[in-house]
Amino acid sequence: MSNLQYKVVVGLEIHVHLSTRTKMFCSCALEYGATANSRVCPVCLGMPGVLPVMNKKAYEYAVMAGLALNCEIARFTKWDRKNYYYPDLPKNYQISQYDLPLANNGFIEIPLEDGSAKKIRIIRAHLEEDAGKNLHAGNFSQVDLNRAGTPLLEIVTEPDMTSAAEVRALAVELQRIVRYLGVSEADMQKGHMRFEPNVNMVISKDGKEYKTPIVEVKNLNSFRALERSIEYDVSRQLDEFIDSGKVMEMGNKSTRGWDDANQVTVLQREKEEAHDYRYFPEPDLVPVELSDEWLKDIQSRICELPLKKQVRFVNEYGLSDYDAGVLTQDRATAEFFDKTIQLGADPKRACNLITQDYMKLANERVCGVADLGISPEQVAEQTQMIMRGDISSTAASTISGLMVDSPELGPGQIAESHNLIQKSDAGELEKIVEQVLSDNAAAVEDVKSGGKKSSKARGFLLGQVMQKTKGQANPKVVSEILVRKLV
Repeated sequence: MSNLQYKVVVGLEIHVHLSTRTKMFCSCALEYGATANSRVCPVCLGMPGVLPVMNKKAYEYAVMAGLALNCEIARFTKWDRKNYYYPDLPKNYQISQYDLPLANNGFIEIPLEDGSAKKIRIIRAHLEEDAGKNLHAGNFSQVDLNRAGTPLLEIVTEPDMTSAAEVRALAVELQRIVRYLGVSEADMQKGHMRFEPNVNMVISKDGKEYKTPIVEVKNLNSFRALERSIEYDVSRQLDEFIDSGKVMEMGNKSTRGWDDANQVTVLQREKEEAHDYRYFPEPDLVPVELSDEWLKDIQSRICELPLKKQVRFVNEYGLSDYDAGVLTQDRATAEFFDKTIQLGADPKRACNLITQDYMKLANERVCGVADLGISPEQVAEQTQMIMRGDISSTAASTISGLMVDSPELGPGQIAESHNLIQKSDAGELEKIVEQVLSDNAAAVEDVKSGGKKSSKARGFLLGQVMQKTKGQANPKVVSEILVRKLV
């Protein structure tokens, strides 16, 4: 329809597993991949007469995340029971926070494709326990309750995003933040981070504005699924509006699942409202009161956050936004790079070594750059050797691999023992250049003629010098000598 315009509106609910050793309200160990129903106890199984005890570390992790999201932290918060019946919820209720969440009124900044940043408002962040996991096989289902009781931080944004790309950017940035803080591994393949976008559209047609019914897409555990499910449902909602004219007032909020095989969303049910859960205060847990001293202690654990670090790397070190983004994906790598620069390394050289050499070597060994066994001091020395002309860029890459294999050796020792030091002695190189010029009179003539063959002939002569020195001549010094000799 040529007279139809629309705007996409998306809010996001994010569930983050907190990386504590034990569950939220009992002492059962958290262990991904353990034998089904082997990490359970009377408390997380909801047996009669048992009492929950709050995991202090989980609460502190949740507060750290709230602070990183610029939220107001509640000094008083309580626990509530969210009642519903489902096979993976053994108590038939979930301990959560309803009207007094521990954090609210915050925001997160996300990087946009044009290099700018957009502020997405955070409505609330609250702490609760996760349910178990249903396993479906053929005509029957099984329940694994190892996950039941896992500390779960739920973060709810305002509907401030207007595209699937913006939603993905927020999800990526949030994953970086919780990993930097150390409060979650945020491994989506293990279910540590799940997304539920709420999607609808504001459609303008013939001077009137219409809103499509809100759809919540449940339990997405990859950035790809998150982005594609939103893109699909926007298209589906638009088609439905054109076909039926259905608007928000005419249809309740619904939930849909993502069928990854067919790349479509599938209707599940009409969405429950808050009153359907019959919330009431949890009688077995005391409220939490956050003192000034306790809050100050938690605040002291907040590190420089990834987007701020990325911007600093661009402004302070002159890196491109892309390179700064690559380096700040992982906190340990970013801090390794930062320390390398503080030791006197050239930022761009160090960036090239880390992103091109050491990240490749780390991927091959399935670890991080900081876990390779090398030190910032070694990389700083390596960059300084390149800047001085002691080694070529090719030799530097060779040294990277050798140093990872033998981290007890410095780059200088490796360069010496493997004959990788460049020859920069002008007197010695001048004799070799003169011999090459004498042996290749035709090429010399081509250079001096200044014709089309000049540049090619100059490159040939440089190559001959490099060949005679087995690649050890400093190309810059050789080029200067050739310019002087070929006038």
